[in-house]
Amino acid sequence: MSPRSLLLVTTAAAVALGSLFLFFFTAPEQNVPTLVVRNRSFRQRVSADGVLEAVKTTPLSAPPRTRGPAKIAWMAEDGIYVKQGDVIVRFDPMESERSLVEGELALSTAVSRIRQNEAQAEATLNDVERDRALAEFELDSARNFSNKDPEIFSRVEIIEAQIDEELAGLKLDHAEGRAEIQETLSSFDYEMFSIERGQAEVKIEQANDALDALEVRAPHDGIVIFVRDWRGNTRQVGDTVFSRQPIAELPALDLMKADIYVLEADAGGLEEGRPAELVVEASPERIFDATIRHVDRMPKPKIRGVPVQYFSVTLELTETDPTIMKPGQRVRATLFLAERDDAVVVPRQAVFELEGRKLIYRREGDRFEAVEVRLGPSSLGQVVIEDGIVEGDAIALRDPSRSHRSLVPAPKDAGSDGLSPSS
Repeated sequence: MSPRSLLLVTTAAAVALGSLFLFFFTAPEQNVPTLVVRNRSFRQRVSADGVLEAVKTTPLSAPPRTRGPAKIAWMAEDGIYVKQGDVIVRFDPMESERSLVEGELALSTAVSRIRQNEAQAEATLNDVERDRALAEFELDSARNFSNKDPEIFSRVEIIEAQIDEELAGLKLDHAEGRAEIQETLSSFDYEMFSIERGQAEVKIEQANDALDALEVRAPHDGIVIFVRDWRGNTRQVGDTVFSRQPIAELPALDLMKADIYVLEADAGGLEEGRPAELVVEASPERIFDATIRHVDRMPKPKIRGVPVQYFSVTLELTETDPTIMKPGQRVRATLFLAERDDAVVVPRQAVFELEGRKLIYRREGDRFEAVEVRLGPSSLGQVVIEDGIVEGDAIALRDPSRSHRSLVPAPKDAGSDGLSPSS
């Protein structure tokens, strides 16, 4: 190896060894602030805002038995408390009554046509039966008293007798065919009029059902919340709705939950099953116990256009007071994410990161040693150290490898836009 190569290798090894020495044992400056670690209790609590929601909500819609639009004649006040059986919406009966009158008139017409058809068919069949009987009599007479003896009757009389017999047979066939046709026509007319009668009966039944369903009543106790359209407006008296169209919702007040939003930066340790406390903003003197039951997997913006991310969290209440709690009310929740009675707690500023590792500079004599640590739960400005340091260790509150002057930015020249002045 050449002397130059040997010199370069020696220089590189010296630099690496010096850097390693500086990393593990850095001479402290006189102004490096330190902190003696003491075990103490740690409480990670996060505050979040949200709203109350009912666990059970019953949708209320226009009666399914109505046909066509139904006009609202009366509505309960939005947001009032109702009991089971109370009327929430009442519809105008005019359309249903008109349909009932039309159905009754159509039924009466159909019944009259059926009776008329039956009477006419009976009269026609009587005439056909009379013609058939007369044709049978004429046929029997022509057969029994025909002029067929050539010794007595002339050839013309014999031919006339044969013609009379054939004519009587044709009359009988015609009468029997007419009877069959008349029975078919009467049956067809009867079926057609029966269909009209059935349609009229269905219309009457629907009208009666609509009249019976003119009122929407509360299936259970709760608060009436009318459905709003995309403009935020509710239904009004005089509006028309169709069958099964949603009108209102009736939340049950005996069991409620809270939907809150936790800032992404405060979501460390957020998990299901952790305890919480909840206060209704309208009644801050009352505190309700709760439990975290659901946490969204991914954070989302709460306000469109604002890039701040929040985790949606559902709290289950162990107790509900319907006198002060209503769906949609704003609440303030406190989440207890970590509880440690004897933990190593240090300021966040004492933890440093290097190549993905978490480090704390611990004082060893007159130097600081970089110790890799494992972090636990953290709160605003504090973090629990699970492993790496113990009670009694003195740690640096800033990076001791950097001088105090390097941590203070140099003042900018007002006329230089932050650049060093040129010569």
